[in-house]
Amino acid sequence: MSKSTEKKVFKPLWVIVSFVVLFGILLLPTPNDLPVMAKCALAILAFAVIMWVTEAVTYPVSAVMIVGLIVLLIGFSPVQNLSDALGNPASNGKALQGDALLGTGNALKMALSGFSGSAVALVAAALFLATAMQVTNLHKRLALQVLSIVGNKTNRIVIGAIIVSIILAFFVPSATARAGAVVPILLGMIAAFNTSKNSKLAALLIITAVHAVSIWNIGIKTAAAQNIVAIGFINKSMKQDISWGEWFIYAAPWAIIMSVVLYFVMILIIKPEEKEIEGGTELVKAQLKELGPISAKEWRLIIISVLLLLFWSTEKVLHPIDSSSITVIALAIMLTPKIGVFTWDEVEKKIPWGTVIVFGIGISLGTVLLETTAAQWLSDKTFGLMGLDHMPLIATIALISIFNILIHLGFASATSLSSALIPVFIALTQTLNLGDQAIGFVLIQQFVISFGFLLPVSSPQNMLAYGTETFTVKDFIKTGIPLTIIGYLLIILMSMTYWKWIGLL
Repeated sequence: MSKSTEKKVFKPLWVIVSFVVLFGILLLPTPNDLPVMAKCALAILAFAVIMWVTEAVTYPVSAVMIVGLIVLLIGFSPVQNLSDALGNPASNGKALQGDALLGTGNALKMALSGFSGSAVALVAAALFLATAMQVTNLHKRLALQVLSIVGNKTNRIVIGAIIVSIILAFFVPSATARAGAVVPILLGMIAAFNTSKNSKLAALLIITAVHAVSIWNIGIKTAAAQNIVAIGFINKSMKQDISWGEWFIYAAPWAIIMSVVLYFVMILIIKPEEKEIEGGTELVKAQLKELGPISAKEWRLIIISVLLLLFWSTEKVLHPIDSSSITVIALAIMLTPKIGVFTWDEVEKKIPWGTVIVFGIGISLGTVLLETTAAQWLSDKTFGLMGLDHMPLIATIALISIFNILIHLGFASATSLSSALIPVFIALTQTLNLGDQAIGFVLIQQFVISFGFLLPVSSPQNMLAYGTETFTVKDFIKTGIPLTIIGYLLIILMSMTYWKWIGLL
């Protein structure tokens, strides 16, 4: 590893700050209504948030550090009001209480509990599916096919970029992979006609593409890992599953409206120098020709992807198989010799295994916060001071959504943000006694967590686009502010109307 790369993934000052904050919280007097174990969980949360926000080390490294802290701090904490979720046979289904220490073995079970649910299986299988698209170049073929149809005019290419992002969201369960498919094609079009990378046209096309990716992270359950984090917590804590189709009914109308809004915001704010890219269609068709005819592997992947989408969308309607199980079965088929699309050796090095580790540990941390009652205490003390229990639900959604948008400014990963906030929002629903409206409230906040319109550092796909040097932070903010405001107002409007009408709230 080069020194420059090492500097990016290791920031010793922030590592020190993280540990200082951790020990500072541990040394504070413990409130009477806060179990020692919950206090330790909050200290670990503070440590994790600082590490995630500052990216003091890489996300997988910080995840392993969090595991170590859970083992030590939770393991050597007295057991207080901790439910039998740890599987202690001696408790006979009753709450474990007393001054006995939990033990490092039980703490390690908690630290690795995030890997025991179906959510991790879905994320891992989704990474394989995204890799299959890259190995076969099917996602690139889809993108080129759409762009070859829309024509040469700039505004139509903008529409094409949005449509490509929407189509890929159904089949590629990775925002970064979707951006990675569209952005290079748009860059090729820009470069082929001697248009400067610093031109307004370049900024317009690239920013549009990544904003569309972020919008459809919300519209489709399987489009982003943070959605699966939220579903995992809802399944475990609220004993409720949200099918692919239910999520689509709830969120897709918002995403469709925002896709239209995105088009008008982009063409009004970033006005390109040229209204037409001469020969753009010919270039795209030439790139399609370079890919050659659709291969047998691509056809097999198309069939698998279409069937997968069909099974996802009919979950709970035509069959009882959950999204995670369906995706794992699809993965098994993709790996099967002769009928699959790749071998293990082909994809092993392409899979970002660190993402699976971060995902599992993030869920584990959220589980620790819930099981130790730390999330409930934090919710009561922070949101309780705002007097939310005396406000109408819409006002609560409005206030918490603003808090959600602002705190996202410090996070480069919506998955990490979901891991930190969703347990607190679940606890808040208990504080507010929301009853049947609880799941709707948590889901709406998950939608807001996926807002990544304000800064390039707000998501990996934004950073991928920013790395092309086609736009400045100022350009991104200029488009991001109106999108965030309109998206927020649409959340409030739909909370008052559509989501009430269909029974989500």
